[in-house]
Amino acid sequence: MNQTLLIIDAQQELIDGNQEESEVFNKEQLIRNINLLIKQAREFDIPVVFVRDSDVADGKGAGFQVHDQIKVPADALFFDKAATNCFHGTGLLNHLKSQEIGHIVIAGCKTQHCIDSAVRTATINGFDVTLAGDAHSTENSDSLRAEQIINHHNETLHGHYNVEHFSLVRNTTEDLFHPLHDSYRE
Repeated sequence: MNQTLLIIDAQQELIDGNQEESEVFNKEQLIRNINLLIKQAREFDIPVVFVRDSDVADGKGAGFQVHDQIKVPADALFFDKAATNCFHGTGLLNHLKSQEIGHIVIAGCKTQHCIDSAVRTATINGFDVTLAGDAHSTENSDSLRAEQIINHHNETLHGHYNVEHFSLVRNTTEDLFHPLHDSYRE
């Protein structure tokens, strides 16, 4: 089965924060775990795809780029988006289908927005998803701490299904590029 690592909105200004927004929760762990996923993907010759939000840093400059502590592979692909959903208005879905991708490992920011919509949309569009439960993050909301948001989404998205395809939440210490979805289908 063809796979890809999809890293969403892991951008400098989004992770570190700016004048309007705080840095994301546990940013050092987030960066470390994204780098671990990239390393694992490279070991298995799995392509890495980044999606960047054009609203971050007004879509320009260092703040818009992938965080400078993330080790971006030279052959990584980039898609820029204007919407919360990384499949909307981008060529991402066509790319994944053209590569006959069956399994996507997802990491990045922000949990309750772009990560949630990517997981759900991917399953609707025929992909099995593994969400790296310790490699996505967000900031506090008015009603919940970031850690609560992350834990809630890990619980909610684990086992989320659209009949044929679904998502599992696993941590980066596990072998995420050997998906377990078929064992749950039996």
